[in-house]
Amino acid sequence: MDFYEVVRRRRMVRSFSDDPIEAETAARIVTAGLEGPSAGYSQGVAFLALESPGERERFWATNEQNAQPERVRRAPLVVVPFASKDVYLDRYAEPDKGVTDRDESFWPVPYWYIDTGMAALNVLYAAVAEGLGALFFGVFTEDWAALRDAFDVPEAYDPIGAIVVGHPTGERIESSADTRPRKGTAEVVHGGGWGEPFR
Repeated sequence: MDFYEVVRRRRMVRSFSDDPIEAETAARIVTAGLEGPSAGYSQGVAFLALESPGERERFWATNEQNAQPERVRRAPLVVVPFASKDVYLDRYAEPDKGVTDRDESFWPVPYWYIDTGMAALNVLYAAVAEGLGALFFGVFTEDWAALRDAFDVPEAYDPIGAIVVGHPTGERIESSADTRPRKGTAEVVHGGGWGEPFR
């Protein structure tokens, strides 16, 4: 599928069948996230990929603050992207970067979360390229400890959310995209100055 067609088709899917995903397909989808950019090639992004019913049920048991309906929980693959600030601070304290005190104020924005968000988007795009659907949703901070405990995740890694991947059922579930129109290009793309047209 053409890349721009993948971008155009990507939507948050909110209803999945429980049909399995082939192992090779799941591997391609998850590892697509590893091709995302990484500030200083810090590589402070990690994924928890859960396929078996027991693993997925253990995940859902930790996700109390943002519980999902059964139509979402049926998805056969759960991917949790994690970000580690410490990896980035350590990397930029190395000699070729020169921020020896690991001072977080060096960073204009938290690139550990930005890089992990871009890695997550690669997973969403890969699902579409494989003819599947995906949904990204938040994992609330109140549930982080339970998630870490359930899967032995180091304290230094923060989950930025979770992604479920599977075969869409075609069931139409109303979302914000149905009630809020997408802003026009002229409203959000500025050329040469804010408020000036791009083309």
